[in-house]
Amino acid sequence: MYSIRRVSVAVAAALTGATLNPPVARASVEHIRFETPSLAPMAYTQFCVRYPTECRTPRQFRGGPIKLSVDRKNEMTRVNIAINARIAPEANQQGLAGERWLIDPDRGDCNDYAVTKRHELVTRGWPARALLLSEVVIGGAEHHLVLVVRTRDADLVLDNITNKIVPWFKTTYRWVRIQMPGASRLWTTVANRSA
Repeated sequence: MYSIRRVSVAVAAALTGATLNPPVARASVEHIRFETPSLAPMAYTQFCVRYPTECRTPRQFRGGPIKLSVDRKNEMTRVNIAINARIAPEANQQGLAGERWLIDPDRGDCNDYAVTKRHELVTRGWPARALLLSEVVIGGAEHHLVLVVRTRDADLVLDNITNKIVPWFKTTYRWVRIQMPGASRLWTTVANRSA
């Protein structure tokens, strides 16, 4: 018997040609496990209207997590540090109505850092399928956006709070939802780390 969840997963996969859990080198805590299809944040939908090329879904999904060579690791680190330094932090005081998600503004919040890092890495030739925006909760209840880089060894987090890049499971965040690889307009919830 198919549950509604299974049917919705199958429909989403059929429409996009994507699978909910694309193959990874090994299934373990090092990689985020996708759970249930989810609506994208409204601000992300508006971001896609403003920057349609940033949200283009490839015709075919090819490959999974990337191999992180020494050169790529150094480039990722340089981009993370440079963008953290280049954008001056400015809290959004208007709540959801003030969410704009801009690429490379002079001042911005976590959303602007995350989309700028993704844009910069894609511009440098990194595959979009391995660069996923993810919503997390930090502290008590503050929602926060980070960039997740899917590598064969682990899913790594690029954050504006720190220049240090760490595997997702070493953060103290509660993971809410993430883009689906190969289907940038579709998002999914994140399974509990201990699941």
